[in-house]
Amino acid sequence: MESYILIGLISYVLLCVVVYFVQDYFMFHPEKLPENFEFSYEEPFKEYFFDIEEGVKINGLRFTVKSPKGIVLYFHGNTRSIKGWSKYAKDFTRNDFEVLIIDYRGFGKSTGKRAEKSIYKDSQYIYNEVREWFPEKQIIVYGRSMGSGFATKLASKNQPKMLILDAPYYSLSQLTSRWFFFLPLSILLKYHIRTDIWIKYVRCPIYIIHGTKDRLIPYRSSVRLRLEAPLTIRLIPIHGGRHNDLPRFAEYHNHLNEILQEQYDVIFDRNLKDFLDF
Repeated sequence: MESYILIGLISYVLLCVVVYFVQDYFMFHPEKLPENFEFSYEEPFKEYFFDIEEGVKINGLRFTVKSPKGIVLYFHGNTRSIKGWSKYAKDFTRNDFEVLIIDYRGFGKSTGKRAEKSIYKDSQYIYNEVREWFPEKQIIVYGRSMGSGFATKLASKNQPKMLILDAPYYSLSQLTSRWFFFLPLSILLKYHIRTDIWIKYVRCPIYIIHGTKDRLIPYRSSVRLRLEAPLTIRLIPIHGGRHNDLPRFAEYHNHLNEILQEQYDVIFDRNLKDFLDF
């Protein structure tokens, strides 16, 4: 009996060790690009390298328009690189907003060792650069999936025009506990990304767009986030939308147009009744 307990304990410890050291491979799926890779798009754009510190360069693409109303700082999800994510810039450029989309460390042409604090540092550095191009009242911070946490943290430390979150999670520990509830995640996780805490300190209007059939990051994550700051958050459900198919829905693009054209009320409805049925 004691031997079975010992084997079980050793197995559990080994599992914890494996989870700790391989979690980056589960969380991030970057596409690496050679430094001489040439981007090609129909829309006008400029390529940037932000020198954060020695050995760390963050690559970004800035899509430009003739008479911009402002700029969107876009934080993408945990896969691919800006080569693929840049196609979503059209939603903003057609509303006369420029877009700066960046790759995290280890993605695309970006270099440096990736860690939660390092991504916060890179984000703030780039935000400061963007403030040289546009005043804060013309900067929109946008976060998609994994990028929603970094976007929320950045917005909580600054005063952008607005924050738009696309399929955000409540917190990374809460999300991963769905599968690893039996592990001490508070100790094992290298990334905690507490969107639920930072969102309380965001002082600009917040718009959350989330598919009601999202199985990766459930819709209820956004409902819980809205409860954290009901007076500043408008939750916009995409009925039937899943995690990776929201751009296929016309209502997704329509809602983005309305947000960017500021057609929503500044004071948001406190009533959550319509959202709690999903």
